[in-house]
Amino acid sequence: MDIDKRLSDQIAFVLEADKSKSVGRQTYLADGSRKEGDAEHAWHLALMCMLLSEYSNEPIDVLHTMKMVLIHDLIEIDAGDTYAYDTAANATKREREVKAAERIFPMLPDDQAKALRALWDEFEEGQTPEARFANTLDKVQPLLLNDASGGRAWREHGVDAAKVFARNERTGDGSQTLWNYAKALIDANIEKGNLKP
Repeated sequence: MDIDKRLSDQIAFVLEADKSKSVGRQTYLADGSRKEGDAEHAWHLALMCMLLSEYSNEPIDVLHTMKMVLIHDLIEIDAGDTYAYDTAANATKREREVKAAERIFPMLPDDQAKALRALWDEFEEGQTPEARFANTLDKVQPLLLNDASGGRAWREHGVDAAKVFARNERTGDGSQTLWNYAKALIDANIEKGNLKP
């Protein structure tokens, strides 16, 4: 591939990825002032990975895991963010996300397209130590923000504790320490009335 074509494809992808800044999520920032966006979420997970990797149940390649969390939601540029507790939207989530992956990643030169798609598939499959830890971070981060914001999103959506526990049934697979910490936050929010018992 000629260098000009390679670079122009990479820049086009970088600009496409910029759209993730506009994809809204349902989780509020810790101060409760507004809801976070996908790009903020990905950055936060990468930071958490860098700082909290020592709590992984298994040794992980931290850089590999950071790459995974940085790209895991890029597909939401097309597919949109699916709220964790929206049953109807979750029924079509996989189909929408695969279609998005098939459009977005191939914008890159072939070697990078394959590498990023492999990272996304690895995250989705959750079978490697890195993917398990990445998925734990992806589940724990909204719990941290929900707790810090006084359970605002949970209260707005009338979420009950059983749904939160069901969503997090495998969160301990990547880090039992982080799951224990998060579970204590869930329990505290049940007591405060932020989650329906």
